[in-house]
Amino acid sequence: MDFSHVAEPALNTTTDLLVIVVLGDPTKDPTFRLLDTATGKGLSEAAKTESFDGKSSQSIVFWTGGATGAKRIAALGAGPKADLETASLRDVGAGAAQLANRVGAKSLTLVMPSLGTPREAAAVQMIAEGAILGTYKFGRYLTGAEAKKPPSLQRFGIITDPKGNKPSAAQGRALAAALERAQVVSAAVNKARDMVNEPAAFMTPSQVAAEAEAIAKKHAAVTVQVLSAKKCEDLGMGMFLAVGRGSDQESKLIHLTYKPKKAKKKIALIGKGVTFDSGGYSLKPSNAMEDMKVDMSGAAAVICAIDALASLGCEFEVHAIAACCENLVSGRAYKLGDVLTSMDGTTVEINNTDAEGRLTLGDAITYVRTKVQPDEMIDFATLTGACMVALGPYTAGVMSDHDAFCKGWLSAAQRAGEDMWRLPLNPRLREQLKSPVADMRNTGDRFGGAITAGLFLKTFAKDTPWVHVDLAGPASLSSSRPSQPRGGTGFAVASIVEYLARA
Repeated sequence: MDFSHVAEPALNTTTDLLVIVVLGDPTKDPTFRLLDTATGKGLSEAAKTESFDGKSSQSIVFWTGGATGAKRIAALGAGPKADLETASLRDVGAGAAQLANRVGAKSLTLVMPSLGTPREAAAVQMIAEGAILGTYKFGRYLTGAEAKKPPSLQRFGIITDPKGNKPSAAQGRALAAALERAQVVSAAVNKARDMVNEPAAFMTPSQVAAEAEAIAKKHAAVTVQVLSAKKCEDLGMGMFLAVGRGSDQESKLIHLTYKPKKAKKKIALIGKGVTFDSGGYSLKPSNAMEDMKVDMSGAAAVICAIDALASLGCEFEVHAIAACCENLVSGRAYKLGDVLTSMDGTTVEINNTDAEGRLTLGDAITYVRTKVQPDEMIDFATLTGACMVALGPYTAGVMSDHDAFCKGWLSAAQRAGEDMWRLPLNPRLREQLKSPVADMRNTGDRFGGAITAGLFLKTFAKDTPWVHVDLAGPASLSSSRPSQPRGGTGFAVASIVEYLARA
């Protein structure tokens, strides 16, 4: 899909589909009124017939019969202007692109609502991202002709001024940069979706490593190191290796590094990379195991974010580390009651083999803290069902005891339009992790399960500034949203890029 900023009057634009975004009552929208006059009140009649009043997700389509430069006009509701957040325009862009494909339009021009110059570039970025993310499909294994049919939409133009006034040189550069950024971010998100949506039989630890190696090959500033199980054993990663011991697939620790010519500071991104999670001997029931190919969503996010950061440019040295393995049952698998020795020497009693993510991350965090020595580190993991119970399926839980760092991260997530909420890292709950036979056990009680998982990880982060993101809910969806089809979402990629990429 080709994107462009269009500087011409909406009335004159030659396009298959002209979409106007309506904020509330359409009769108060100047572009709607202008086009309604041009169509002999046909647009307002269509709105009346379809009970269109500008509510979010409402739409009408009107055939112009040559009354304007557009073959069809669509009005897309986005709710009251006072309630409109910039990130909500991602769903607007998605809805417009989906509408264009439904009517077979090859070209679409969208008239953006007036939100003021400070929000203009960000709004353009969100609309373009939505168009790409909302038309994503994972169809690799579908064989029908309809599934293989490409979408009709090829060109997506955005009008920021319905009267056609050209932007200033500075505005023009900002809009062009926004469109480029949208395409890079969306490509990275969709790549992460692909990785998550692939069956676990294909997306093994070795395949995740191959994906990372392909990214390193694309960019001169990116290098990759893949540590074998033997190398991880030499480093003392007893927790990480225990989780993958029951599988025939070799566990791999993947380390991608992006280095600019001059770095302001060093940032580490750590992703949980359990490519399939059976629960081990604490076996999951079938319905809970069915989608456990998504348990490497954190790894997919950090690996694909490096691709976007290298494309856009970044002022920081960024390391992406993913400890990848399968948690399966066999005669070699780790067992309840086992005592594991972590890379930093901490011993851990296993009281639940389905609480494996914190074990892999604990050793990955130690590796990062001691070998990378970053100024900041953030881990991303589909870690606990408890976080989903607390926050629902769309919101990630965030924990940290470094307030300024955490606030900066949450601010970036808000700008990126990804729902995150800070949970307390209550030290009193650490009592739940006490073990009579080891330094700690790997799970606490049922209540506060997301927080005790965070406290477990904090043990290995020590004093390094650290943020934990539990994305168990939003990493995949069982039902679609406008810009997020069912399945893997690529969650956290956009926030990472927003936090780190050069503006």
